[in-house]
This record gives sequence, structure tokens and C-alpha cells, in this order.
Amino acid sequence: MKLKLLLHHVSLIVTEPHDLIAELKPAHPPRLYGSAGCETWSVRFSPDGSYFAWSMGYGFVKLLSWPLTSKDAEAGRSEEKTLNCGQTVWALAFGPSMSTRVDALHQNRCDHELLLAIGLNNGVIQVWVVSTGNLRVTLTGHQAPVRDLVFTPNGSLTLVSASRDKTLRIWDLAKKGASPHVLRGPDYWVFRCSISPDSSVIASVCNLDSKVYLWSLRSYTFMRHLTYDHERTMASCDFSQDGALLAIASYHSTTGWWLDLWDPYTADLLTRVEDCEVCAYRSDNLLTSLSFSPVGLLLAFKDYRALRIWDVERDKLVADTDHNRAGGVCCAFHPDGGVIATGCRDGHVKFWRVPRLVPSLKHLCRIALRFSISTYQVEALPLPKKILEYLTYRDIPKQKIVYCKEHCR
Repeated sequence: MKLKLLLHHVSLIVTEPHDLIAELKPAHPPRLYGSAGCETWSVRFSPDGSYFAWSMGYGFVKLLSWPLTSKDAEAGRSEEKTLNCGQTVWALAFGPSMSTRVDALHQNRCDHELLLAIGLNNGVIQVWVVSTGNLRVTLTGHQAPVRDLVFTPNGSLTLVSASRDKTLRIWDLAKKGASPHVLRGPDYWVFRCSISPDSSVIASVCNLDSKVYLWSLRSYTFMRHLTYDHERTMASCDFSQDGALLAIASYHSTTGWWLDLWDPYTADLLTRVEDCEVCAYRSDNLLTSLSFSPVGLLLAFKDYRALRIWDVERDKLVADTDHNRAGGVCCAFHPDGGVIATGCRDGHVKFWRVPRLVPSLKHLCRIALRFSISTYQVEALPLPKKILEYLTYRDIPKQKIVYCKEHCR
């Protein structure tokens, strides 16, 4: 059964399959298959989970209250806002936000109003007030499209932007008119960035640079590279809940895609997940996005064909869902970890149910410890070797191949 409801020119399709919860359909479908303009390049949930932002193509962003329910839609109670940005939207970020560990430790109170930062094709960043739908401030400085935006997860109004002009910029929105700190160094477009849960490190990846850049958010200086031996296109990056793991997505048009887990402290490559041999030679399947769950040690990764969720602690796939849409390009978890949203090139958004897994007590202890101390500090502790390996994630199997449903099963 499918129930279609009209939400001010947006179709909400409530579906019954086990994994798929709902689907948003854009008001303006693509003019031609493969034509530019309609893509959903970014989707985001607000830090408290009460809002969902959708870059729905053609310069518009839709703000919807969450959860999406048929009753709200029928009664007209959906707090829907449409933001006309006037340019192609590449990136979205809600702020301020706090990591689960910072929130638990009460290190910072989040007293600011909820904002939505939007990165545009002309290099401009628009910051909107979510409650009113009004434009708060426009940030200029980037000379090319803004490809990614992240607020520091410490409750402040510090915003990091990544751009095709080969720079990262750090903005303090609490200080009106303050100039951003500019981080330079890469020779290629900066595609993605991620901030460690303790707000001390920025990781960034460039499209054609076979290196990961780590920057200090405290001194605004370059720290180190994570270097690959072979040429590849870097697609995405994300820190784990405790900051002890850094996931990197990359691909090559003729040899497939890779998902790597690094230790950001020691620059050691811990494990690799890669495409199966049959699909590795298909140039139409690229790894486009990844995201760690805010709950447990789940890592979602999205290629053009499917959304997969890997339980890193138990080393198994807990979800492997065919997307059945023109290339999926982004994904984002709900703050409670129970739902993940994926966006596609044709402007659609799908919401998937995430398997409920209870983290082990030993993993919860590992998170609590690793949030506060580095790998080097752990290795200096007088503990048995197996415990040290567990605390530093050296117990993860070294390699994993993901077999596709279409050809390999």
C-alpha cells in the first residue's frame, strides 16, 4: 500500500517495506534524465531531531518538521518552510550542535537559536533562522562553490566550510562581521570536511588528491597527512563517536571504491572495506557518501546502487538496501540513530529504518575513554595486550569485501 499526500507541492509517500519508511518526491522532476539542477546534494537532520532539511534542487531548500506523519500533513500542521537560495545548493548544516559526549558531560550549554547554514554554487554561505525562515546573515569570501559545511560539535557558533577554491574557512557566527580563518594548502578542490567530537581536529578530503588533510581547530594550522599509495578520487570523511576512528570514502573509475578506517592520531590504516571484483569494473558505481551513527559503532555508506550499514564492532552488514533510484549522492543519520535519510540525483529523498542494536558495555567504556585520551596515551597504559588492541581498535579485521546482490549472490 502507498499513500500519497501533498505537502505544499512536495509529495510524501508513506511506504510499507520493512526498511523503507517514507519517500519525498520533488515538486519539479528533472527536465531530462541526467540533466543538472534537480539533484539533492545534501540532507540533514537538526541536532535535536525536530527538523529535516532537504536541498530539493533548482536553488530551493525545504525545511520540514520531523517526524513526517500523514496526520500532520492532513491537518496542515506540518511546519514546512521553503527557502529560495537563488543558486544551486551543495551543502547544509544545522547549528549549533553538540556531540553526544559533550552533551553528556555538560561541557557547554547550547543557548543559541537554531540556524541552518547553506553552501551555494557562487561561493556564498547563507545562514537562516530555522524558527522564522528568515535570512540571518550572508557570508562571502569563497571564490568557488561551497561543497561542505559543518558546525563544531561543542555548542558554539563556529562553522567550517569547504570549497572548490581549495580552501577551508572557519567562521565565528557569534561575532558579527568577524573575518574567517582561512586554511590553505591543497592543490585540488576541497570536497568534504568533518570535525572530531571534541572539536579539536578538522579532517578534509580533496577530489583528486590521494591524501587526507588533518588540521588543528585550536591553532588553525596543518597537522599531518593520511597518505594513499595509489591514485583515487576522495569522496567523503567522518569521525566516529569517540573521535578515535576516521572513515574515508574513495573510488577509482576503473578499479572500484574503498572505505578505509584510519587512526587519526597515529596515521595508521586499520581496516579496508572494498567493492566486490565484479562491480569494481563498473564505472557507474561510485562511493559517494558515508556517515557514522551517533549511536553505537554503525557506519553507513552509500554508492550509486545501494545503502549499506556496517556494524564495525560485530564486523557484519546489518543493512544492504537497493536504492532503485538515479544515483544516490548523500546520507545522514537522525540524532537518535533510528533513521537514515538518503538523497539522489533525481531530487528524491528516502528515509530508511536503521536496525536497533544495543552497543556492548565494553564498547561504551571504550567510547568514554577514547573521547578523552589519544592512542598514544592508551598505549602507555599498563594494560594487557588484548585490552590495548581493543581500546585502540586494532582488533578490527584488516579487510572486508562487500558483495553485491545483483551479481554475487
